[in-house]
Amino acid sequence: MNICVIGTGYVGLVTGVIFADLGNDVTCVDKIKEKIDSLNKGIMPIYEPGLEEMVKRNVVDNRLFFSTDLHGAVEKAEIIFICVGTPPKDNGETDLSFVEGAAKGIAKSINGYKIVVNKSTVPVGTGDFVRKVIEKNKTHNTDFDVVSNPEFLREGSAIV
Repeated sequence: MNICVIGTGYVGLVTGVIFADLGNDVTCVDKIKEKIDSLNKGIMPIYEPGLEEMVKRNVVDNRLFFSTDLHGAVEKAEIIFICVGTPPKDNGETDLSFVEGAAKGIAKSINGYKIVVNKSTVPVGTGDFVRKVIEKNKTHNTDFDVVSNPEFLREGSAIV
C-alpha cells in the first residue's frame, strides 16, 4: 500500500516508520526542507528507542522516503495521514491552521479516491472541517473519505 504522512514531528515520523516496517511504501512529507535533508542523511529530529534503526532499515529497503513534494506524495498515495501540529491559540482554542494547510495541499493534489486520516490531536468535528476544506479546494472531481485516528503514543515507548 502507498501511504503519505504529512508532518515529520513525533507522531508523523513514528507513524510513517511503523507503516513502512510493516511492508508499506511510505513517503513522509514536511515543508521544512532542512528537516527533510537531515532525515535523508539519517539524522533523527526526535529520540525514540529503536527509531533510527527502523528508519535506516526501511530506507535501505526502499519502503521509506522523505520529501518536501506534497503533490507527488499525495498523487501516489492511497491513504494520507495528517500529522501536523495543533498548538493552542492565545485564547486556549486549538489552532487548526496547519491542519487546514495540509487539507488544502491534499485538495490540490488529489487525483483519485483517497482515504484521509486525521491523526493530529484535534477537537471533535475536525474531520468535517477537513472534508469541507478538501471539497472546496479540490481540482479534480474525485471521491475521498476522511476518518479520525487520534494519536495516543507515549514518547519513549511508541515502538518498543
